[in-house]
Amino acid sequence: MTDSLKKYLLEDRTVRVQAVRLHDTWQQAQAHHQYPPTVKRLLGELVAASTLLAANIKFEGSLLLQIQGDGPIALVVVECRSDLSLRATVKVRDGHEVPEDGTLQSLLNTRGEGRFMVILDPKRKVPGQQAYQGIVPLEGDTVAEVLQHYMKASEQLDTRLWLAADDAHVAGLLVQRLPDQGGLPQGNADSDTWTRATHLAGTLSGEELLQTDVDTLIHRLYWEETLTAFDPLPVRWFCPCTRDRVAGMLRSLGAAEVQEILAEQGQVEVSCDFCGKPYLFDPVDCAGLFAESTPMPEQDPPTMH
Repeated sequence: MTDSLKKYLLEDRTVRVQAVRLHDTWQQAQAHHQYPPTVKRLLGELVAASTLLAANIKFEGSLLLQIQGDGPIALVVVECRSDLSLRATVKVRDGHEVPEDGTLQSLLNTRGEGRFMVILDPKRKVPGQQAYQGIVPLEGDTVAEVLQHYMKASEQLDTRLWLAADDAHVAGLLVQRLPDQGGLPQGNADSDTWTRATHLAGTLSGEELLQTDVDTLIHRLYWEETLTAFDPLPVRWFCPCTRDRVAGMLRSLGAAEVQEILAEQGQVEVSCDFCGKPYLFDPVDCAGLFAESTPMPEQDPPTMH
């Protein structure tokens, strides 16, 4: 079954509701990694959040959520493109134990030096244009709390997020109060809709969010509301790594350095930073990399076992 994100508008069109529940995409994200449970939960929540937020960008390009940590986790990056294809990675700092009860703060902001960035990167930039980068204060113990503060401060949008992740699924719900046609927040006359929508969503548990399909979840929460439902948007894992790209990277290292690695290890193994997929190059493969450029130094044939 294809993963998808679904969007809804409440009857007076002042509040947007979005929900996502990913299985296949999340399994691909974990396929070549062995993350500790707390790291997996944090990454999964960021995957759900990035999908919900990227569904609303108005340009062709990418939304990136990036946290540079000062604790057991050194770096978390999730990139979701405007077509809702995504990739994600975590770097755990060597020699640091990951606590089983770790929170956003204890994992990434131990000394108060963690940095959370939201980056909007259009695919087609005008000359001189740079990607927009917003610094997000690491206030709160969850990804949802941090991003809610960011959306209010930077986008002037009241936003509530519910995020959850386990081994099988990541899931998220976004409720957002929309600006009026002039770009300003809705007036007090519409506050009842916002209050009602967030109150109903606030009854959700993480377990319910993970175990319930989106259609059932939305009906369970908003069965008394009149909703406008939009066509579901497919979500998928996408990592552009290929063997050819890795080969190009090895060529850039040069024949001498590749030969040194072969001498030490007998083969060259490179894993993609995002998907973790391993690429192996034996001595014959490595010789072929430089067959039309710098010749590889001579070496003894590999020992066969």
